[in-house]
Amino acid sequence: MITGIHTIHKPTSSKVVLPFYAYAALSLLVSTLLLCNSPEAFTGHHFNPRTLAITHAMALGWGTMMILGASHQLVPVLTESPLYSHKLAVVSFYLAAIGIPLIVYGFFAFELGWPALAGGILVNASIAVYVFNLVSGINGSKKENIHAIFMLTAALWLFATTIIGLLLVINFTSPILPKDSLHYLSLHAHLGIVGWFLLLVIGVASRLLPMFLISKYSNNRLLWIIFGAINIALISFVFVHLNNFSNVYFFIPGIALALSLASFAYYCRMAFIHRIRKAVDEPMKISLLSVLMMLLPVLFLLCLPFLLVTGEAPNRIIMAYGVSIFFGWLTAIIFGMTFKTVPFIVWNKFYHSRSGMGKTPNPKDLFSVPVFNGMGIFYLFGFVGFITGILFINTILIRISAISLLLAAVLYNWNVFHLLFHNPNRGKPAI
Repeated sequence: MITGIHTIHKPTSSKVVLPFYAYAALSLLVSTLLLCNSPEAFTGHHFNPRTLAITHAMALGWGTMMILGASHQLVPVLTESPLYSHKLAVVSFYLAAIGIPLIVYGFFAFELGWPALAGGILVNASIAVYVFNLVSGINGSKKENIHAIFMLTAALWLFATTIIGLLLVINFTSPILPKDSLHYLSLHAHLGIVGWFLLLVIGVASRLLPMFLISKYSNNRLLWIIFGAINIALISFVFVHLNNFSNVYFFIPGIALALSLASFAYYCRMAFIHRIRKAVDEPMKISLLSVLMMLLPVLFLLCLPFLLVTGEAPNRIIMAYGVSIFFGWLTAIIFGMTFKTVPFIVWNKFYHSRSGMGKTPNPKDLFSVPVFNGMGIFYLFGFVGFITGILFINTILIRISAISLLLAAVLYNWNVFHLLFHNPNRGKPAI
């Protein structure tokens, strides 16, 4: 397993990768604190300062920073060539690390002047640097890889998402678009959700899940179908949205997206069936659970066209849809994959050169499984309760569930920082 992740000439330095993980973990903690402080925001209209702030803290600080860090580690593995530039990766980190809090503050205080604008510019600069680094690395590779193509295409959709986001921020104070920013909000959101998160998560997970399950299953033809279906869904969605077609036409991207998710679920099922390692550890269980959790936002999404056709689109359905994405399958897959990848990075940093020279711990011994299990229990209780509270407009249940999600975030941070500050002389956690 360790050699499976690091069979490249020069692995990306842990000094480049690990700050992204630390930042993402703290962003999750901040997001859940904001969640506890604003339960009533999730019982009203989805367009309000608190939900916008939390959504961007989760989308940029949690999901995007985590994925940027992971991709700097994984792309060299997939292309079998070193990362183009470690310095550019560090520059990308600092630009985003400064820009994201400015954006979150701008939405939280609803001051869409210089804080949000400066944050948007910095985040766009970060993504531009990341895309350049990614393209240069893949272009220098002699091996074409479907997973790397997923990641590259997702990065381009991310750049489109952040550019549109910056235009929307400007449009709030100085109208530069034909319509108000709220009209384009759905376009901005779905380019990020489907084009960036979904495309990249599927591209990475379709490589990592079989690897960690030690599965023989591989099906590039099916992955190309998934890749095509997601991009068809995105392009058709953009076309329908910008041309103001009847809401019934949104079924086209919906069907294409449903096909891609069903195909990915089948891919994961086959990888699970053909696994060599029959025992499945806790991080893999929550990673596999995240595949099932992808169905929930799809159900909400399929409800929306029917509701839009009838002239109704309950805010609670839209709110539940967003929460099921950012606090649902995205958070679940990150929870699982964090403790399948970071322990290997830390192990490689401290013990790779010492392997074969004496006894060394296993990567799984570098974090606390009981703490991980506690995190999973608080997370599942909080997520289910939060969705239920939104659907039934129950502020008390939302508040209790938000506290449960906060406890999950605290335990996640405990384990992550225990890994990041690992001391080879300390050994296995006492908990």
